[in-house]
Amino acid sequence: MGNKTHKAGFVNIIGKPNVGKSTLMNALIGENLSIITSKAQTTRHRIMGIVNGDDFQIVYSDTPGILQPGYKLQEYMLKFARSAISDADIILFVTEPEENTGELGDLLGKLQKLKVPVLLLINKIDLSTSEQVDELINEWQSALPAAKVIPISALEKFNLEKVFELILENLPDSPPYYPKDELTDKSERFFVSEMIREKILLHYKQEVPYSVEVVVESFKESEKIIHISSLIYVERDSQKGILIGHQGKGLKKVGMESRIDMEKFFGKKVFLETRVKVKKDWRNDGRFLKQSGYNPT
Repeated sequence: MGNKTHKAGFVNIIGKPNVGKSTLMNALIGENLSIITSKAQTTRHRIMGIVNGDDFQIVYSDTPGILQPGYKLQEYMLKFARSAISDADIILFVTEPEENTGELGDLLGKLQKLKVPVLLLINKIDLSTSEQVDELINEWQSALPAAKVIPISALEKFNLEKVFELILENLPDSPPYYPKDELTDKSERFFVSEMIREKILLHYKQEVPYSVEVVVESFKESEKIIHISSLIYVERDSQKGILIGHQGKGLKKVGMESRIDMEKFFGKKVFLETRVKVKKDWRNDGRFLKQSGYNPT
């Protein structure tokens, strides 16, 4: 009996901010690799999650939401998103009931010209009636005739089995790109910084969460415990005060909740140290951004 053909490919998830791309990514891979909050622009990097079967490997990629950049950090984020369009084997374009085809601008033209399969996923349909869903399917099918339009709910995992089946059907024949035991291309330090940033996004309002960058200064692992030292950068002294909070209670809460998530993620005890430092206008500092891992091609 001959060997079965192996399939592998890059399945890139794109869309505007706040359409539920990260929720979809985590549901498809079965792990919380991408930050999920109700705030827009929570994904800053291109994050890969790898799903393996005996005869397939799917490399999912969650990208920052496509938006008009207002500062250099957002320019770098947009480059991550654009690179995902150019190097995909399959595109998952995520939209939601509130979004219409007229809001896409030149993105619609780019999607129409793609030679690779496009699955257009209308997310959050659990918030719509069946009549509204039918109208949305017709609208998007007219806008992108070559795409396969599928209504889903990433949160409720509705229709994700159908999405998975279509991905498998359209994967190209290829050996695996990554070792079969790998879950992601990101480092442990990356996920530590994302867990801390997620808690800041959850607990702080207005500009503070978007003015924060988390850098892991040291990550030392022994058999029973991981010692982690992290530095949280903000842009202004006032933001530093808000983040730390009265008698340090704000920062302490962020640290405690982050540590609990880290212990679940790594499966062992974590000692976490967090400090806050002001770095003025870091979001427009190209050198600092590159040092922090924002290196889109």
